[in-house]
Amino acid sequence: MNLLRSILAEIMGLFVDDEKLAVSILGVVGACWLIAHVTHDASYRLGLLLLLGLLGVLLASVLKGARR
Repeated sequence: MNLLRSILAEIMGLFVDDEKLAVSILGVVGACWLIAHVTHDASYRLGLLLLLGLLGVLLASVLKGARR
């Protein structure tokens, strides 16, 4: 049973290694979805906001990891 639990934990670790990064990505995507849903606009500005938001989250995670 412990072996199975360990294997499942390793598999989950492949997808969710940094919980804060995963939550931040979901937050950016959710915010962009909410903006698109409320404004009924799917223009390039929303795509740019999504791109810059995700790059910002990634950069913050890399800088945080480099400090460790």
